[in-house]
Amino acid sequence: APAPAPAPALSPTGAAPAAPVRRLKRQYSNKKETMNGPLYMQASNNAVIVRRLKREGNSPLKQLTRWFVENQIGLSFNLLALLFLAHGMPKARAHTAKYFTLSYYSPTNGKYGLGFDDAHLILFCVVLFTGLRAATMEYVLAPFAKHWGMAKRKDITRFSEQAWLLIYYTVFWSLGLYIYCNSTYFLNLAEIWADWPNREISGIMKGYMLAQLAFWLQQVLVINIEERRKDHWQMFTHHIITICLIYGSYRYSHTRVGNVILVVMDVVDIFLPFAKCLKYLGFTTLCDIMFGVFMVSWVAARHVLYMIVCYSVWAHIPVYLPVGCFTGPSATLKASGPFDPPPNKRLLYILEPLWSSEGLICFNPTVTWVFLSMLLALQALTIMWFSLIVRVAIKVLRGDGAEDSRSDDEGDELEDDDEEEFVYEEAQPLEQDVGVDEIDLKSWERRAGVKRPATAATGVSLPGHSDRKELLGRIGCEKHVD
Repeated sequence: APAPAPAPALSPTGAAPAAPVRRLKRQYSNKKETMNGPLYMQASNNAVIVRRLKREGNSPLKQLTRWFVENQIGLSFNLLALLFLAHGMPKARAHTAKYFTLSYYSPTNGKYGLGFDDAHLILFCVVLFTGLRAATMEYVLAPFAKHWGMAKRKDITRFSEQAWLLIYYTVFWSLGLYIYCNSTYFLNLAEIWADWPNREISGIMKGYMLAQLAFWLQQVLVINIEERRKDHWQMFTHHIITICLIYGSYRYSHTRVGNVILVVMDVVDIFLPFAKCLKYLGFTTLCDIMFGVFMVSWVAARHVLYMIVCYSVWAHIPVYLPVGCFTGPSATLKASGPFDPPPNKRLLYILEPLWSSEGLICFNPTVTWVFLSMLLALQALTIMWFSLIVRVAIKVLRGDGAEDSRSDDEGDELEDDDEEEFVYEEAQPLEQDVGVDEIDLKSWERRAGVKRPATAATGVSLPGHSDRKELLGRIGCEKHVD
């Protein structure tokens, strides 16, 4: 960088005016001169220039999120380690077991109920997914990407994120498909609504629904602590609606339709990350082919099969579900109703199943349209995204290659992740009122190794005068010393 303009001299008790700040951008490399600051250099006029890495929005919240991102592996696994250590104490097992086992088991029929203790398992899964995601990306997927020749930090991060999603959706889509294929409602939409209300489900269905809910809660955390993408708010809205639908279907005893919708939606999220991983690995032709498979699956799953399920919500619920309210545990639930919603609760009866395991659970056209509205809102988001996917398909047909334009890049398309911005400014001395005679020149001479020149026999010399002048020059006071 060019040398800065000469800085004004300092007096022992005065402060220099603020120096102009120069901002430069340098390409990221492993060279020593581009390491994260502060780095120092001495200008010809004895002014010290300091270079520091510029931090955008360095608020306390930003610092907290940055700390969490950098320490999420250790934080997650330390919390889990403390939990299991506490579980080793006999008196604590009744409380700690709730975090990694299914609650509300009924030995009479081998099924599970629902209640507040489910929150413990959800929290455990959120922490587990956070640690697994970060550790898998850091120690498995990133080294794999480097082994395949990826050098840019941005590409390695994107590949690791997409590969993690590929692993997750492959596992949980397969589990959801297994539940669906072995169910009574396989290829039978009418059977989805049978046997309602029933607040007890199988263990595999309970674990599947709670794990899916924990994953989407963890995804909300991820998109808010990591670099924001161009469609941040669309993704945030999608995640919130998905969480509401999963939790609502679980608490309203509609896990069957929840399972069907998750199977329909998750299959697409296998092909898309797979296509992106192929792109980052350099398999352009295979990426284009997989992108074509992804488009076909998107249309078939999210705009055909999904709308069939929405049609079933609208058409089959009035036929197969009793209109009215029920109350009590699962064993006596059906015997308690149906009866009309209490007039004193107005519309609050719709929300009561979300926190009460034995309270009111009702179904009528109002409840139907609440669920259907969220399902259609999700469809509106997928239609918006599909318009962007069509643009990518047009680029593929033109021979430009497939590249998802929805969320691969940060909000600022012109900013390169591989560039770091530094700030160069003049270092200011520490201001302190001291007398010149109070400076310990002897100690400075010993540290600096200054050899005092011999004085002439016929001349008059001031002891330490030249050394003192040199030292004061270094702190910016040379113009005030004769």
